[in-house]
Amino acid sequence: LVNSKEPADIRHIHPAGWYCWKQLLLYSGKKIISAHIVPDSLVGSLRLASSWSGIASWYLKVFYNMADAVIAVSESTKEELLRIGVKKPIRVINNMIDTERYKQAADSRENARETIGIAQDAFVVVSNGQVQPRKRVDLFIKMAKDMPDGVFIWVGGIPFKGAAANYEQMKRLMKRAPKNVRFTKVIPLDQVKLYLHAADVFVMPSDQETFGLAIVEAAAAGLPVVLRDIHDYDQTFRGKALICQEQEFSEILKKLRSEPAFYAVAKAQSSEIAAQYDSETIAEQLVSLYAEISSQSSN
Repeated sequence: LVNSKEPADIRHIHPAGWYCWKQLLLYSGKKIISAHIVPDSLVGSLRLASSWSGIASWYLKVFYNMADAVIAVSESTKEELLRIGVKKPIRVINNMIDTERYKQAADSRENARETIGIAQDAFVVVSNGQVQPRKRVDLFIKMAKDMPDGVFIWVGGIPFKGAAANYEQMKRLMKRAPKNVRFTKVIPLDQVKLYLHAADVFVMPSDQETFGLAIVEAAAAGLPVVLRDIHDYDQTFRGKALICQEQEFSEILKKLRSEPAFYAVAKAQSSEIAAQYDSETIAEQLVSLYAEISSQSSN
């Protein structure tokens, strides 16, 4: 049951607002928390987060330690949880999606481009996430300037508005972006799939990610994936995505556009990502954890 008030043996909670505290404090049963948020993911996301990162670390430590077990969505997230003082058992279980929802039919690309008004012969680069400094929207715009004949689409907006990090600066970036850049603002998930189907390549230039679920969505849509070389991907996407330094993004994109063999290899690697993080693969790990926690006696 989702968001239910019914009695349950186990409550699986996703952080980290007042509703989550209600689930922790007011209901019986074992509690499992999925850790999607760590202090580093707040810096560059919310206004002045570096000034209150100590408070955030304390808050998250208290919150996660209220659980019977904590799920870290990646190894790097587990490292961060241990660093801030989480003492409860931590199990690494990666994020997952139903990859079938994103797979393309033979005419998906053509139909998607017609729907959103993109030429069938255009080279389309897409990214997906909130418009915030941590996501490096500025670098995405630089790629567009380096490839003025390409179409660059950022799927996402600024949902937290004035509470978001560098809100005015991000608005200026969007307003002053070259004509070959589009920002969709925040859109429903079903529409995100449309932009993935219209694209040739997915890029994620973020400085930090706890996991990067949008990467799996893009891979499931059959897109080559290009990521920044950061530690967060060491145990997840390294070896399956194209990993590059900041100054190499445009070069990689141009190579994907001009070399069909290189593109085909990158596309095949993305299929490995989709298979690894499909819900059928990961769900068994969750069920195993539920059974383990359920069998433990209460102290």
